Amino acid sequence: MAAVLRRGSVLRLRLPAPVWLPLRGGGRAICSSAPRHGDSECFTPTLSARLAGLSYPELQQMSREDPDTFWGSIAQERLSWTKPFERVQDCDLDKGQVRWFLGGRLNVSVNCLDVHAQTHPERVALIWERDEPGTEVKVTYRELLESTCRLANALRSHGVLKGDRVAIYMPVSPLAVAAMLACARIGAVHTVVFAGFSSEALAGRIQDAQCKVVVTCNQAVRGGRAIDLKTTVDAAVRTCSSVKHVFVAQRTSSPAPKGDLDVPLEEAMGRESADCPPEPMDSEDPLFMLYTSGSTGKPKGIVHTQAGYLLYAALTHQCVFGYRPGDVFGCMADIGWITGHSYVVYGPLCNGATSVLFESTPTYPDPGRYWEVVERLGINQFYGAPTALRLLLKYDESWVTRYDRSSLRTLGSVGEPINHEAWEWFHRVVGDGRCPLVDTWWQTETGGVCIAPHPAEDGAPIVPAMAMRPFYGVEPVLLGDKGECLQGPGVRGALCIKKAWPGLARTIYGDHQRYLDAYFKPYPVPFAFLVLKDGEQTQEVILKELRLLVATKIAKYAIPDHFLVVKRLPKTRSGKIMRRILRTVPGGQAGALGDTSTLDDPSVVTEIIAAHARYKEEQKKKKKSS
Repeated sequence: MAAVLRRGSVLRLRLPAPVWLPLRGGGRAICSSAPRHGDSECFTPTLSARLAGLSYPELQQMSREDPDTFWGSIAQERLSWTKPFERVQDCDLDKGQVRWFLGGRLNVSVNCLDVHAQTHPERVALIWERDEPGTEVKVTYRELLESTCRLANALRSHGVLKGDRVAIYMPVSPLAVAAMLACARIGAVHTVVFAGFSSEALAGRIQDAQCKVVVTCNQAVRGGRAIDLKTTVDAAVRTCSSVKHVFVAQRTSSPAPKGDLDVPLEEAMGRESADCPPEPMDSEDPLFMLYTSGSTGKPKGIVHTQAGYLLYAALTHQCVFGYRPGDVFGCMADIGWITGHSYVVYGPLCNGATSVLFESTPTYPDPGRYWEVVERLGINQFYGAPTALRLLLKYDESWVTRYDRSSLRTLGSVGEPINHEAWEWFHRVVGDGRCPLVDTWWQTETGGVCIAPHPAEDGAPIVPAMAMRPFYGVEPVLLGDKGECLQGPGVRGALCIKKAWPGLARTIYGDHQRYLDAYFKPYPVPFAFLVLKDGEQTQEVILKELRLLVATKIAKYAIPDHFLVVKRLPKTRSGKIMRRILRTVPGGQAGALGDTSTLDDPSVVTEIIAAHARYKEEQKKKKKSS
C-alpha cells in the first residue's frame, strides 16, 4: 500500500513518462501535456564513489530499483559514524514502519560541526543577518562548536538527559541554532516553537511533549519592533508541570521578568567547558519533534530521527539548489518551521556551507531589504516563500534592480504553490532571467524536498510554477478507487508515494495510530470553500465553471457535492490556510475546533460557521421544495 501524503496545496511533478501531472486540493490527479519553458544548467554532484560516473537517469533508476546500494553508499561516505550501520532499511508502509541505517550509531552535531571545525575551523558557518540593517554577525564553525558544547553542558548540568524533550522558543539567531545542536549533542529531543505563537499554543506543545526545559530570550526583534517572549513563556509554563528550568538569553538590553524557574543562559554557558563529549545515538533515535496543526485541533508532534533525516536534508540541499563548497546559502525561513530545520540548520551545516540566518522582514526598513542582503552577503542561492514574493512584486522593480544580484545562481520557492505572476517576477526581475528557479514541494512530514525541477539532466526544461520532478528515491504513483496502480497519459487517480525514503517522518509523538490514519489511509472527496472577488460573474456561473473545470482536469467523480461561498478563509499569521478548520465545519464538529490561537484573525471562524449554517438551511429548503 502506498503512502498517501495529504496536502491541500497545488502539487505538480514530472513522471518518468513524458507527461505533466498537476495535483489540486483533494488529492486527485490527471496527466496532461504542458509547454516547454526553457533549458537550465543542472549541477549534478558526485553522490558517492560507488555512484560516480552515473548519469541522472541512471541515478534515478538505481534509487528506485536498488535503494540499498544507492542510499547505503551515500550514507557510508557522507556521514561520520561511531558504529557502521548493518542494514540499510527495514520499511513496511502498511504498518507505518520506516527504519533506515539499522544498527548504526552517530551524532548529528558531530556531522554538522566537528567534522568541519577539524578541517576548516575558521570557515563561516552562520551569517546572522540581524534586524538592524548592516549589522550582520559571522560565526565560524569553531565558534559555533564552542557555543554548542557550552550550551549542551549547561543543559546536562541542569538535569537534561538523553531522550528528554527541550522546547526552544527563540528568534532566528546563532544561539537558537546552538540550542538545537546542543540538544542533538547530548541526545535530547528538541521541539522548536515559532516565536510568534501564543502562550496557549506554546503550552499545548510543551504539555504534549512533556518538555523538561524551555530555552527562550527576553525579547525578539523584528521589523524594528521589540517583541516580548519571556512573558509569553511565563504564561505558558504556569500550566506545564513537566518544566523544571527556563533558560533565558538576552537579545536586547531590556530586563526580562524574573521567574522561579529562570536560568540566565549566557551566565550558565560561561561556567561550562567548551568541550562536550557527544552522545552516540542510534540511527533511529528521535532527533527532533516539530508540531503541525492537526485536524482534531490537537497539534501533531511529527518525529524525525537521526541518520536518515540528516542525510536526506544534506543531499537535497546539495542537489536541488546546486550547492557548491564556498557558497553562501540564503534560506529566509524561520527556524520554527521545517524549512528552517532542513535548509537553514541541518542540511547546510552537514554540507559545511555558510548559512544565512535572516531575523528581519522583507520590507524592513524598505522593500529592497532582501536584495540589499544578497548584494552585501554575496548570496548564491536564495530560498523564499511565495507570500513574501507576492508582497514585494507590488513595489517598483527599482527596489530590486538597484542592487547587485550577480552572485545569485539558484532561486527557490517554498511553503505554498507559487502563482505564475510571482514566478515570472522572481525569475525575470530578481534572477535577471538567468537563474534556474526551483519550485519545491514538500512538507513537515517529508523531512526535505520531494519534488522539484532539480536535480535533472543538463538542458532539462523548467516549466513555470511547477515542481516537476521527484527526487531520488521518491516514487510517485496514481491509485484508483480500489488501490490499483494507474499508468499512461490521461489516467486519473489519487497521487501517492510508493516507497519510503530516509527523510520521511517516523511517527506522531505518542500516537502512532494517528500517524497511520493521517498518512496511510484514503480520504474523502473534498468540500469546496470559495472566496469570490468583487465584480466577478454571478455565483451560479462560477459554480458551473468550477464543476466543469474539476470534471475536465481531474475527474467527474471528484466534483465536490458542496460549494460554500465565504468572505475569507482562516489563515495563520504567515499566510497559510488552516485547513483543519475547513475540514471540521462541514463534518458537524464546529464545537471541536481546537486551538485557533495561531490564526491571524480568529473571528473568521465564526463567519464560516455562520455561512455553513445558512448553507445547510438553504439545502433543507431545496429538499423540501423538490
